[in-house]
Amino acid sequence: MGTPEFSVPGLETLIATQTVVGVVTQPDRPAGRGQQLRPSPVKVVAEAAGIPVYQPPSLRREEAAAPLREWQPDLIVVAAFGQILRPHVLDLPPHGCVNVHASLLPRWRGASPIQHALMAGDEETGVCLMRMDPGLDTGPVYVCRATPITAEDTAVSLHDRLAQMGADLLAGHLAAIIDGRLAPTPQDDALATYAPMIKKEDGRLDWSQSAAHLDRQVRAMTPWPGAFTVWQEQPLKILAARPAGQPVSGPPGLVVHNTAGDTAVAVTGDGGLELQTVQLAGKRAMDMGEFLHGRPEFIGSRLGEAT
Repeated sequence: MGTPEFSVPGLETLIATQTVVGVVTQPDRPAGRGQQLRPSPVKVVAEAAGIPVYQPPSLRREEAAAPLREWQPDLIVVAAFGQILRPHVLDLPPHGCVNVHASLLPRWRGASPIQHALMAGDEETGVCLMRMDPGLDTGPVYVCRATPITAEDTAVSLHDRLAQMGADLLAGHLAAIIDGRLAPTPQDDALATYAPMIKKEDGRLDWSQSAAHLDRQVRAMTPWPGAFTVWQEQPLKILAARPAGQPVSGPPGLVVHNTAGDTAVAVTGDGGLELQTVQLAGKRAMDMGEFLHGRPEFIGSRLGEAT
C-alpha cells in the first residue's frame, strides 16, 4: 500500500523478493496544465509488473476492504499510502501491517517527517519499520537505520536517500518479521514529536528569523511548496540559498550586494542569507547573477510584506 515516489523502491524490492498479490494506491489524480488524470508512481510500477491494483477513495468502511480479503495477504507493507488505516485493515493479515516511516521514531510522527527534520536542524534522521496500530505512527518498531543530515541536503535528496534505505530495510528484515525472529520494541511516547502535513503557507520566509533558520526552510520546502517572499508586490521564489559569509547590516529583508561575487544577500534577524537561485511568478528560474543583470534595482530593495 503506497502512492508517491517514496513508495516505489520498497515496492520494487518486494516484487524482487516476495510474492506480491496486490497493490493498493490512491485514485488517479488530475495533474499538469490539462488536468489529465495521472496514475500514482506506485500504480505505474505495479501495472508494469502485472500486479493487480486497487484504488479505493477510502478504506474507512469495512466493505471497502473486500478486495484485500480476497487477496488473503500474509502481511501488508505500507509506505506513504496517504490514508489512515482502520482495525478492519490492520487486523486482516496474520502478520499485521508494517509501515516504512521516514524518521527515527518516536521523533517526527506524522505526514511530513522529512521536512520537519530539516526545519528543526536535526543532525540526523532515518527510516524505521514499524508494526502499525490504530494510532498515528505509534506502533512498536522493528528496526531503524539512521543517516546524517548535511548542510546541502534538501527535502528531495533526503527523500530519495530514505526511500532507498526503507527498501533496503525491507530486503534485510522482512523475512525475520514474518517468521517471528524479529520482535518489535514499543516506542517511548514521552519522546514523541509530530510532523503535521506541510501547507503552502509554510514556504513563506520571515526575514526576522535567522539566516540559519531560513536556509533550513528553503531546503526543507524544496520542491514543494517552495520557499517564497514578496518583491515589488509579486511573489519571488527562493530556490537556492545559503548563509552568507559576510557581515551585513540593515532591516530584515533588505537586499545588499555580495562583495564576494555577483550575488545578493538578504539581511535577516541574525546574519545574511545569500540568494543563489530565484524565480519570479511566470518566469523561468535564474541564478542571481543573471537576475541582477536584468534587475539591478533588486540591490537596495526590501523583501517581504513591507515591499
